[in-house]
Amino acid sequence: MAPTKQDIRAALAHIKTPSGRGLGEAGELSEIFVADGKVFFSIACDEADAPVFEPIRARAEAMVKAMPGVQSAAVALTAERKAGSPKPAAPSSQGHAHGHSHTHSHAAHAGQARPPSKPEVPGIAHIIAVASGKGGVGKSTTAVNLALGLVAQGLKVGILDADIYGPSMPRLLGLSGKPRTADGKRMIPMEAWGLKVMSMGFLVEEETPMIWRGPMVMSALTQMLREVEWGILDVLVVDMPPGTGDAQLTMAQQVPLSGAVIVSTPQDLALIDARRGVAMFRKVNVPILGIVENMSYFIAPDTGKRYDIFGHGGAKAEASRISVPFLGEIPLDMMIRENSDAGMPVTAAEPQSPHAMAYRAIAATVAGQLGQGTVKAAPAIIFE
Repeated sequence: MAPTKQDIRAALAHIKTPSGRGLGEAGELSEIFVADGKVFFSIACDEADAPVFEPIRARAEAMVKAMPGVQSAAVALTAERKAGSPKPAAPSSQGHAHGHSHTHSHAAHAGQARPPSKPEVPGIAHIIAVASGKGGVGKSTTAVNLALGLVAQGLKVGILDADIYGPSMPRLLGLSGKPRTADGKRMIPMEAWGLKVMSMGFLVEEETPMIWRGPMVMSALTQMLREVEWGILDVLVVDMPPGTGDAQLTMAQQVPLSGAVIVSTPQDLALIDARRGVAMFRKVNVPILGIVENMSYFIAPDTGKRYDIFGHGGAKAEASRISVPFLGEIPLDMMIRENSDAGMPVTAAEPQSPHAMAYRAIAATVAGQLGQGTVKAAPAIIFE
């Protein structure tokens, strides 16, 4: 049986901080998250004290890992610079970075510091992000159908559900249960429709709210990316959290991304946020593979009449304006929604449908950009 939060806090109190008090007595500890033998939490300190707290962080992580019932533990160090204090020198590239201050996270914006190196994930040839500047644009549905379109290209593909606050891959892929572990340490991904899948949704109940700070999110994402037996993959698709906050920026800085796909709906409000997503990836030197216009239009099933509910063509025009590829249009359609809710993505469940062909055409274009295409790109599909 895994220890409780109280057990962990009591154990950590035996670790002395520079003030002489036990760790946690001065409020350094974040909320402690325990799920299926996995423990996540962060330790807060002033940025100037980070070199002193790093051994404390390492000791805390080792102590928790050694507790009976704990399979793995991830402890992050989150350091914030006090107002008026001098900015420290940039850390050596040989340092072991476990936490990220707001100063470090935004250094790349001003070109003040070289971004940290991005260690490769063994066995994975390419990692691509599917992102959106805002939620509610169908990013996760696009991500899973893009991944399945890549499978249709003959590629070995995995998908990482990095949307910690709203994991949706279990529902979209019809998966349930808990992932097994190899030797009690590395997680074995779930599998569905030819995809290897990892999601926080496998580790917590569907209705459990994830009330986490950025460092805890990054610790969980690091575990799900680097402590999973992915095997040999041509492409790992990462369903990114929506938005362009610190978690998304840090993810883009630390993961060796081959490129990013931006999902938007046609209306101006969504396009404003899509521009922010493009700008974020460009600032961290991640290539933009293209923009997808989701919910592009609606064809009434009874009359065949077309309705541009959210406008039409805005994402294509925006892609042209900012000089990035336009990958294609996906309509607002009942089949896509019903299949997604049933855990049967349209690209796999209805492979001959025009919707699946549209996703496969997008996947073929993306695979070609990665140098992974095995067949010619499918023709553009027009829904009329």
